[in-house]
Parts: sequence; C-alpha cells; structure tokens
Amino acid sequence: MGKEERNAYTIKNDANIGEVKIADEVVAIIAGLAAMEVEGVASMAGNATRELISKLGMKSLSKGVKVDVLDGIVTVSLTLNLLYGYGVKDISVKVQEKVKSSIENMTGLEVADVNIRVAGVKVPEED
Repeated sequence: MGKEERNAYTIKNDANIGEVKIADEVVAIIAGLAAMEVEGVASMAGNATRELISKLGMKSLSKGVKVDVLDGIVTVSLTLNLLYGYGVKDISVKVQEKVKSSIENMTGLEVADVNIRVAGVKVPEED
C-alpha cells in the first residue's frame, strides 16, 4: 500500500485480477466533498462554494485540501471558511469525523490526522 507512483497509491493488489490505484487528488476531492456536507462550512479555501462546485466541477473541491499518503496512512489538511454564528470547535470536530470516515469508507486507506485551518468567517447576506 505504499506510494507506487507520484500522486497515485495502490489500495488493492491481487495478482489474479489486477491492482487498484487511487490518485491523491481523488482523496482530496473526497475530503473536500465531506467537509462541504457539514452545516456551518461556507466554502473551501480558494472560495469553492457549493454553487461554484456545481458550475466548475469536482476539481475545485481539491483547492484548500492537502493530502499526504505514506504506507497507506493518510494525513489531510483542510483550509475552510465557516459561516458566522457556528462554533468553530463544533464544526471542526464534525468536519474531522466526516472527512475521516468518508476517506476510510471509500478508499480503505487509514486516516491518521485531519488538520483544519479556519481562514475566514462568512457573514450571511441580508435580503
């Protein structure tokens, strides 16, 4: 399960069938999607809001996400903008749990750390 190529990691290797490799950008997109599902998260760093993601596609989700994989162990660093009025600690814990479970369930890789940096707070616009 170690690093086989630059930015791609073997997650399953069966000599009878073949191997499965996953790019680190895919892991970053999974992390970004999971983080954006948590209520109170306004956007990823680089202003990847839900509306922007729907227009530009999934690649914009990897902005604000750094993923390191070493011997099948993942460390994720996320930079987020939160919505005003939500507790930073509460949202951070929810994001950490959601990102960890999403990556582990979808890839089989083990997540050691999910580090969060809050870059800003978005104040809702009044109508």
